[in-house]
Amino acid sequence: MNGVTTTPEAAPAPHPETPSGRTIPAAGSVRGEWRRYFAFLRRPALPDKAAPVSGATLAATLRLYTLDLLLVGTLLSLALMAVAAGFVPPDNALAELEFNALTLFAIVVFAPVLEEIGFRGWLSGRAGAVLPILLLGAGFTAVMLAGQSNAMLGAGLFLLAAMAALVLAIVLRKRPAWTWFQRFFPLFFWLSTVAFALVHIFNYTEGSFLALLPLVLPQFIAGSIFGYARVNYGLWSAMLLHILHNGTLIGLVLLAINTAGG
Repeated sequence: MNGVTTTPEAAPAPHPETPSGRTIPAAGSVRGEWRRYFAFLRRPALPDKAAPVSGATLAATLRLYTLDLLLVGTLLSLALMAVAAGFVPPDNALAELEFNALTLFAIVVFAPVLEEIGFRGWLSGRAGAVLPILLLGAGFTAVMLAGQSNAMLGAGLFLLAAMAALVLAIVLRKRPAWTWFQRFFPLFFWLSTVAFALVHIFNYTEGSFLALLPLVLPQFIAGSIFGYARVNYGLWSAMLLHILHNGTLIGLVLLAINTAGG
């Protein structure tokens, strides 16, 4: 009309943090990745699938590692200030370990991989991840219940559970996340994060539960970062972050021991 041609206004692009039907691409900057993580904490949402492994997702993982260093490093600095002011921390079982090659491998690599599988492997909400982990959990429980008196039976049951878990993982690998799991994902995310923090209370050999709670705040924060990485970039990303996290802490401990000994 009146010789003026109008074009319909383009629909706005979907926000990368909206919860339904998408894969979240990696942010292109440290600030962007940190902002996306804090937005995720305000409203945890499960994407349809994690972003594929790429240079971008590896860079995003390393940006999250810098955030982990900043947040957990701040808490550890406050703890050191409290110790300097006279606070005596409770005994920790880790202080009694001998740091040989096997122990270092267990703390830096084996434990992070195992913990990520157990605490966050199932956070994808996919049958191919949830059901195999439940089977492995059942197999591990069978080993614990069997004890030393029935070690062969326990080992056999665990082997059967592991084989069944592998078959399920292969058969169900292309199944999408359950709709009900996506709906209740915030609950599952925070349960996983809290459980990861609380299990580290058992590292302490003295002190009441309430008194020890503040001491596992670093694990709570780290667990939330690992969980964000797991659902958005994949389980490998959470494992790598966890390995870097533990490796950094053990490196600082060894540096302190060598400095004191020198």
